[in-house]
Amino acid sequence: MILDTIVGISTAQALGAIGIVRLSGSDAIEIANTLFSKDLKTIDSHHVVYGNIYDPSTKEWIDEVMLTQFKAPRSYTKEDIVEISCHGGLMSTSKIMGLCISLGARSAQPGEFTQRAVIHGRIDLAQAEGVNDLIHASSTQAMTMALKAMSGDVRRLIEPLIDDLIAMIAHIEVNIDYPEYEDVVQMTTQEILPQAKDWVKRADAIIDASIKKEVIKEGVKTVIVGQPNVGKSSLLNALLQEEKAIVTPIAGTTRDLVEGYIRLKHIPLHLIDTAGIRESDDLVEKIGIERSLESIDSAELVIIVIDPTNTNEEVDDQLIKRASNKKCIVVYNKSDLIKREGLSISALNQDIQPLIDQIETLFAENIASLDTPTLANQRQIGMLTQAKRYLIQAIEAIEAGFEIDLITIDLSAAYESLTSILSANVKPSLMDEIFKRFCLGK
Repeated sequence: MILDTIVGISTAQALGAIGIVRLSGSDAIEIANTLFSKDLKTIDSHHVVYGNIYDPSTKEWIDEVMLTQFKAPRSYTKEDIVEISCHGGLMSTSKIMGLCISLGARSAQPGEFTQRAVIHGRIDLAQAEGVNDLIHASSTQAMTMALKAMSGDVRRLIEPLIDDLIAMIAHIEVNIDYPEYEDVVQMTTQEILPQAKDWVKRADAIIDASIKKEVIKEGVKTVIVGQPNVGKSSLLNALLQEEKAIVTPIAGTTRDLVEGYIRLKHIPLHLIDTAGIRESDDLVEKIGIERSLESIDSAELVIIVIDPTNTNEEVDDQLIKRASNKKCIVVYNKSDLIKREGLSISALNQDIQPLIDQIETLFAENIASLDTPTLANQRQIGMLTQAKRYLIQAIEAIEAGFEIDLITIDLSAAYESLTSILSANVKPSLMDEIFKRFCLGK
């Protein structure tokens, strides 16, 4: 596919030692050659060469640079690419990019270089998402997951499921369209049924492991709740090791959600401190309390902080009940004053290691999933979940006694959902797969 030539600044638009201007497309080398002090036609691909950039209309010297050309198809986009490494900052890169545009290049859209790599088949869509995930990785775990996606882990995970779907559909189609071929195994619904059930079981395992890993990647949404003055804000500050939340002996100090981010040994936490739960006539505080209760419903981890000196256990019981379907830790604070049986800490004295250990234990399965090949993001999980739903519909249709040719509707829909994980546009012909797998032209 021939596309126009694009140009973009590949480094951050900020002060720095080096800036990189990147060109990609059929005119990339010609445009760079017009600006560069040396003839690129005499320079081999994948070689770095020193020279100067000049404005071709005024002959003004713009910058001294290192230039590298990558001739198609041995490049990131499989097109001709030129990378101009100039001095960093705003002026040099912007000036060189402007000159490239004046010579016919177009300003690249966000992600367009990687998009071209997908269009030309150098990487698949899942690998492209891995590139973006690597750029935005905020933890070692997220970085590791992104690198695995870039290396093709998602394709290797999904292709066996795709192949098995194709095999089921192809056998059914052959039985319908070519019944006279005796060397083709006759497929019945009873033969498809165990295959479909096994497929769903394997998909479930992938989805479950992927969701567990996604929690680690994005950070566990952790809500700290409890009655007023139990030490919720002190606990937030102790975890963050900074004075993020205001701490006073006055009940109702925290009236809105206070957020922070911390990375434990293995698990990143997105922490949310909430307003103390109590009866209140103050309108603003009542709104804060309602938000606190709602935050429990969307949390992945709820930490309920209890003051062992407080005799009002009814509110604590209500919070525990509300968080009953969540991963929940009940922690007794103020162990420096009174130590209660159970998980005890002193947030004021920074004595919170028992709580951290409990969090790590609670998410041990999620940590273990880091070594398991999984899908890389929510989009991919959603597409596999959709494919699984179609397989379940096919199983229900088989068990209801539907004709086998009707089963292919759901199997084909599952196939399209699954292939979209790797490519947004490519939907290989099922008939092509039939002829590829069976010697029907004998």
